[in-house]
Amino acid sequence: MNSTSGTADDSELEDSRISTGSDGLDDILCGGFDANRMYLYEGRPGTGKTTMALQFLLEGVRRGERVLYISLSETKRELNLVARRHGWSLEGLDIFELVPPETTLDPERELTVFQPAEMELTETTNLIFKEVERINPTRVVLDSLSELRLLAQNPLRYRRQVLALKHFFTKRNCTVILLDDLSSSQDDVQLHSIAHGVVMLEQLAIDYGSERRRLRVIKMRGIRFRGGFHDFTIEAGGLNIFPRLVAAEHHTAFLGECTPSGNAELDQLLGGGLERGTNALLIGSAGVGKSSVALTYATAAAKRGEHAAFFAFDEGRGTVEARARTLGLPLEQYVESGHIRFQQIDPAELSPGEFVANVRRSVEVDGARVVIIDSLNGYLNAMPDERFLILQMHELLSYLAQQGVMTILILAQHGLVGAMDSPLDISYLSDAVIMLRYFEMSGTVRRALSVVKKRSGHHEHTIREFSLSGAGIKLGPPLHDFSGIFSGNPHYTGAAMPEGSTG
Repeated sequence: MNSTSGTADDSELEDSRISTGSDGLDDILCGGFDANRMYLYEGRPGTGKTTMALQFLLEGVRRGERVLYISLSETKRELNLVARRHGWSLEGLDIFELVPPETTLDPERELTVFQPAEMELTETTNLIFKEVERINPTRVVLDSLSELRLLAQNPLRYRRQVLALKHFFTKRNCTVILLDDLSSSQDDVQLHSIAHGVVMLEQLAIDYGSERRRLRVIKMRGIRFRGGFHDFTIEAGGLNIFPRLVAAEHHTAFLGECTPSGNAELDQLLGGGLERGTNALLIGSAGVGKSSVALTYATAAAKRGEHAAFFAFDEGRGTVEARARTLGLPLEQYVESGHIRFQQIDPAELSPGEFVANVRRSVEVDGARVVIIDSLNGYLNAMPDERFLILQMHELLSYLAQQGVMTILILAQHGLVGAMDSPLDISYLSDAVIMLRYFEMSGTVRRALSVVKKRSGHHEHTIREFSLSGAGIKLGPPLHDFSGIFSGNPHYTGAAMPEGSTG
């Protein structure tokens, strides 16, 4: 829908918000841009500025608006190629290619007694004004300011030209996006003062794995927005932005009843079970049975008709299903029926923000009531710094708690028997901590399990031996006559050495 030229009535524009073309950015901005303002997308080449700008214009096309892409750096052919790669059609989008390729290297344009930049800057600005007046668009993208900066040659003339653009568009019902590739050697903060809002895009190269992209809203006059960095990916179809999770924004009423594990002995050890809206940390050495306990909870939820989500950082689906079969758990059946969503995570390829978005999708779209993260060791590898893992895990666990989800976290300790070491300490964030250990007795390796913490209620303070078999997890009676089990080398204090308590 075309708008007429002339100064817009401020009372009409005061509450007018328009979509940025990206659901994620609209979420970050709590509704989108204020209409008829000038915004700046800045970032190094390859960060996704052009793609995000095209999404903004295509949103206008979908709404029947007249939109204009003014290109000083990319040709129409290049823009069409970008669109095809994303599966888009640029039909209905006006492209003004300001500098035709065949004239950029014209020798006659280089040989002149006048200063070329002074003439070209004024000519370029006038051409922009004329094209906007001819098309009369409601959305405009100017790509890019780097060309104007080069033509201006000094900061004062450049600022004046940008101000001239702003004053020109202020008189029209038009929302403008300026693109800047940060080609200047210094931060161009003067642009920030001119623009109504500034969005910065970054591309980061990590030591191993694919690059990571993130954006941050630096300023947005009169608009409440979610600050900080937000991960995003560039996929077929445009930018997929994952707004940073703020747990306080999400709350759902729920009943905090116990979630049974499907194993009566384990529930008894836990004082009736784990409550909804809480999380449990399963900690122990590799192969001791942490994932097996988690699978028991997942299949029990599916058997009740609930949905569970299993995020595997360390093992593939085939390995996990094979383990479930040896325990007599029908994991494959529930995965096929959709009651259990199994997702294998590659920490070298998946950003933390995208992982959190996957967890939210499982809860809000699939209705997952049980979420399992196996393991935090793999999750830690996806984070650039352990401090960020703790902060993000705090938000994620708070969000899951407010959604009434029972969460199981798995953490593998370094070592097998004896002294153990954890790659990080997250126990203080956990509502319950279940410790699993190997111990040696009479020349055999056995397993022991104990609940060392549970905030939400009483629990047994005993240590029980357990075994894994085709019938699932089997717990034995409390090991009262032993000391030093968690050290890996227990001492028996009873009258006679017992046989294996779990058979």
